[in-house]
Amino acid sequence: MRDVALLAGVSAKTVSNVVNAHPHVSESTRKKVLQAIEKLDYELNVTARNLRKGRTGLIGLALPELKLPYFAELADSVIVEAEKVGLRVLIEQTNADRDREIDVLHGQRRFMTDGLIFSPLALGMDDIHLFKVDFPLVLLGERVFGSTNDHITMSNVEAAKAATRRLIESGRRRIAVVGAHPGEVVGSAALREQGYRTALTEAGIPVDENLVRTTVLWHRSTGAEATDELIDSGEPFDAVFALNDALAMGVLHSLHAHRIEVPGDVAVIGFDNIEDAAYTRPTLSTVSPGREEIARRAIELLEMRIGEANAAPEHRRPIQRVYADFEVVLRESTG
Repeated sequence: MRDVALLAGVSAKTVSNVVNAHPHVSESTRKKVLQAIEKLDYELNVTARNLRKGRTGLIGLALPELKLPYFAELADSVIVEAEKVGLRVLIEQTNADRDREIDVLHGQRRFMTDGLIFSPLALGMDDIHLFKVDFPLVLLGERVFGSTNDHITMSNVEAAKAATRRLIESGRRRIAVVGAHPGEVVGSAALREQGYRTALTEAGIPVDENLVRTTVLWHRSTGAEATDELIDSGEPFDAVFALNDALAMGVLHSLHAHRIEVPGDVAVIGFDNIEDAAYTRPTLSTVSPGREEIARRAIELLEMRIGEANAAPEHRRPIQRVYADFEVVLRESTG
């Protein structure tokens, strides 16, 4: 930087102002500095600059499983939003493992980043003390509520209720649900099943427990297996609400293999509105849970908290709870 300043005939501070895009530099001075930078092939030492600022310019994103399309697409959305504000994203896959999730919060790697966006799955309400951390943290999902961190989640109950209601309005009465987690109190499965049950009850349709199908994982294969078992059971059904789109694709695969027409014999709706849902055969009706909004707000909140990191507690803005808007996206699988 001193060499650039000498060649341009300005101070090192002026060079710094130019490379950091400060506005109060005359156009003629900026041009001289840029010409000197080009001639000397000068490159800004980003590491040194970040050390002076006390920031790395990196944030962490910890997700359970990138194999699931929703989380892969969420990661993409977060990266896009982060780049808009000059942040880079380091992604960590926890595999819903308790020790790995604890390490995300308290391991040494947290010093590599300025903050963290975290979707826990193994940790729950009994572990709320683990979320008391000294760095900016934005939580996603439903596993942990009431912590002292900003929190963004989906409107799972209302969205699932709306999806089930859509099936009811199309004349379906024997509606199965695929992906239930019996005994779960908090989490996407419990909340979406709650919405399903509420929609049936409000429509005066009794919940048939034989139509509530359990899967430990929410993958295509488990969706197909659960549907195979439902068909083999002989229980009549005319619709399926799958608790995510991967399960729904497995449902479609099983129905096709058994020569059951969709939507003529059985209507199918999923949840997540992943990109592949528009390219299944038939195309998949689903719930769009506001993924882009979740990513945008997560970056906004994390950047705000990073900016407040050195502020006194009384000067920090209140903790925020955000419920993303949802939309039921109708395609061929529901007629």
